[in-house]
Amino acid sequence: MRIVVLGGTGNISTSIVKLLLEKGHEVTCYNRGNHAESSKDVRVILGDRRDRETFEKTMQKESFDVAIDMISFTKEDAASSLAAFRGVKQFIQCSTVCTYGVDYDWLPVSEDHRVRPITDYGRGKVAADQLLLESYYREGFPVTIIKPSTTYGPQMGLLRQVAWDFSWLDRIRKGKPIIISGDGKAIHSFLHVDDAAMGFVGVIGKDHCIGQTYNLVDQGFVTWEEHHRTAMKVLNRNVELVGVSLQTLLALNEERFSFCKEISVHNVYYSSAKIFRDVPEFKPAISLEEGMCRVIEEMDRRGTIPDSDKESWEDAIIEAQRQAFGSLRI
Repeated sequence: MRIVVLGGTGNISTSIVKLLLEKGHEVTCYNRGNHAESSKDVRVILGDRRDRETFEKTMQKESFDVAIDMISFTKEDAASSLAAFRGVKQFIQCSTVCTYGVDYDWLPVSEDHRVRPITDYGRGKVAADQLLLESYYREGFPVTIIKPSTTYGPQMGLLRQVAWDFSWLDRIRKGKPIIISGDGKAIHSFLHVDDAAMGFVGVIGKDHCIGQTYNLVDQGFVTWEEHHRTAMKVLNRNVELVGVSLQTLLALNEERFSFCKEISVHNVYYSSAKIFRDVPEFKPAISLEEGMCRVIEEMDRRGTIPDSDKESWEDAIIEAQRQAFGSLRI
């Protein structure tokens, strides 16, 4: 098939493009050319989707069978895609589980759960998804919506619980304690990008997947404590986990710890039953330990693990915590 990927060089889309090529598809990427170079087997159209008129005209001149949109974040983006891909056989929208928010009526959260986004990112995705689904029901626009959870890989790196920060890996290597929120027992869903690619590619050409929404997660979950201890195993170094309350972290620096407040302090657990039923090709095989090994190796190669000796905020919080309460080792 002739397939266009909007993006194609990001965290998940790099793996999607690779898998599409392995399966013999003719792949085009549409992006601004600001990130990693695409494979020589990929045709690249340089452009900015925010220049909506040019984007839409450019796409309408093509004759793609499938479009995979990895860079649609708002209702306006979705409306532009509807104009750009009239006549396409299937349109795959990358959404997010952040559309559900964190106030759940049941766990694991299934696709029929009410959406209650708490971030601008989540609200934008909800509006985009709703417009696309309305177009499906009203006009038969052939959309499939995919909602990944935390999907990690070499492009993004390995997240920690309390903040968007990668120096924690260097801290483990140097034997330094690391902070977690509370007791670290909040549960989470992780999926390696190569496994995630199987979900996106697996829905292609399946009529029963059109008009559907899928959570893109593996079965089961891990706690953040287990996540951090798995990293210690990979790095062959055990360090102390120091529990600090979310209230304390936010009082110190709400912006730094917004990831914890909005996502990782909560139990976020999503059902994968629907995609496992409808997409038999989706067979996640990369364990968290193996995935961490791959990502850390690539981060080392690229030099993207910061030197923790140049960061003082974590040591300062740990010292203050010990002075106030004594050690709260997990």
